[in-house]
Amino acid sequence: MRNYLIVLLIIATGSMLFAAGWFAFGEDQAYDVVVFGGEPEGVAAAVAAARNGSKTLLVAEEERLGGLMTKGMLNFLDLSMDMDGNPLNTGIFQEWHERVGGQVGFDIEAAETAFHELVEGEENLELIAGAELEGIIKEGSQLVGVKVTDAEGKTVAISAKRFIDSTKDADLAAEAGAPYYIGGEDVGVEDRRMAVTLMIHLKGVDWHGIQLAAKNGVFGGGGVNGNTAWGFGELHFDYTPHFKKETRLRGLNIMRQSDGTIVINALQVFGIDGLDPESRAKAIEIGKEETGYIVEFLRENFPGFENAEVASYPEELYIRETRHVKAEYQLPLSDVWEFKDHWDSIGFGGYPVDEQATSIEDYGAVYSSPVQYAIPFRSLVPLEVDGLLVASKASGYSSLAAGSARVLPAGMTTAQAAGTAAALSIEEETGFREMAADKALIHELQERLKQQGVNLYPFELAYPYQGEWFYPQLKALLNLGLIKGAYENKMPVDETMALKDFTLILNKGASRIAGLAGSDAKPAVQLSEDETELQRDKAAELVLQLTGEELAGTDVWQQAISAGLVDETLQERLQENRPLNGAEAYSLAAAAVEKLKSEQ
Repeated sequence: MRNYLIVLLIIATGSMLFAAGWFAFGEDQAYDVVVFGGEPEGVAAAVAAARNGSKTLLVAEEERLGGLMTKGMLNFLDLSMDMDGNPLNTGIFQEWHERVGGQVGFDIEAAETAFHELVEGEENLELIAGAELEGIIKEGSQLVGVKVTDAEGKTVAISAKRFIDSTKDADLAAEAGAPYYIGGEDVGVEDRRMAVTLMIHLKGVDWHGIQLAAKNGVFGGGGVNGNTAWGFGELHFDYTPHFKKETRLRGLNIMRQSDGTIVINALQVFGIDGLDPESRAKAIEIGKEETGYIVEFLRENFPGFENAEVASYPEELYIRETRHVKAEYQLPLSDVWEFKDHWDSIGFGGYPVDEQATSIEDYGAVYSSPVQYAIPFRSLVPLEVDGLLVASKASGYSSLAAGSARVLPAGMTTAQAAGTAAALSIEEETGFREMAADKALIHELQERLKQQGVNLYPFELAYPYQGEWFYPQLKALLNLGLIKGAYENKMPVDETMALKDFTLILNKGASRIAGLAGSDAKPAVQLSEDETELQRDKAAELVLQLTGEELAGTDVWQQAISAGLVDETLQERLQENRPLNGAEAYSLAAAAVEKLKSEQ
């Protein structure tokens, strides 16, 4: 009889001894690597660990693998090309992508089948599906085990040498005590909640009608390529939601499946806490009801939808953001803007930095559209917990950089690196944190990834405004999300700044600095609706007010210089009271915001 070591009857008694570490594991519950999360990233991480020789267990929360791509019905991929025009994300992601047809859109059933085939094809890989995390076991800072209840209600303790968290919300990392922040807390916007989406699955739609509508400019027109269509942005204005405060219809991303049904990514639901089951359930019910009104509107107004009916509803929401784990390196938005390479690069990102709308008054923002940038291994290594990597949209990215790095092709790339790194760290008997500082080991990791199909190489690219006198100040504002370059990566640096726009930057900057400090202080500068040109002295007056300086006399420019708000470059450029261009205004705004930050 195998030597099953009892967890002191924890399963039956719920004893606190488990949490205290009074446990031991049987041979059947001991693994080299445990990957938690049945999302696409979890599959990639587990397959990579197994292929690199580790006895691996994939613990999936659901019976169906694929998560967002299967239960959530997100079957429209965010694909990118690298600087040479090749697919940006390859390796296991590309292997899976080819199994589902290699197009932007894919069949949901085919996706699920492909995920299961990848897992079942690995001799070193076992799967527990429909599992629930009950607790963790640590020895000091080292994660050494998890307590899991399977689909049949059996609770077991599982040990491993290394763990990978590929859940959507960093559930394992959070349970293990890794520090994290939620939403936009890192930029002082604690209550920011991007819209969630309930996919719309319809039957009875005439694809040829959609093609004609795109060509003929219906609702602004759109594009069609193979089994996908997109655009029709005027729906945003022409469709009036039933739930006027909770929902909005944006432009459509449409994917046609091989059975003729279509899936649409377009319905936004606001004010939802992605970590709260009751809030998620509320969003699904609202989304289902709103879907009925949307279908009725499309039947009457959109060619091709005359006979449309709901085919089914997704089992889960598309939730774009919850936790962000704090890591050895928190990838900032400026790295994305600068198309930055890293010495410990494990893969590339390249999707535009897309912050979805947070309310019906908000329309979202695109901060940058990178050529490509490197995701460093250090961003997978959480602070304070050893033996664990986080490979998902919850990895060590700033909340703004995550607008790009969260997409699934990039996520599967970083997850493959995590699985490979786990196997390598076991071979070399070194921890992840030590590995993250070891250039020789990182080089070995990179070589293995390249041998296993990952698109990975050193690169150097020039980025917008590189070397310009105002770039350091622009960078500071960018990392706080106060300015954006959109899809063109352009700022109005040479255009005259309007008073209205300057007060908006100052107001938002002060609010975000107060949020970072946990303060409810109100900004000293009120928003202006004045579209007139921003004059030097008016700008000086405003930054003095923002930083709490009392205005003394009439020479506000000199006072701003004395307060340390005007550097030598600006002093030389602005020797008379005249309108400021964007670069000059950004520099003044950045100086004021940085001063506020230093005083918190």
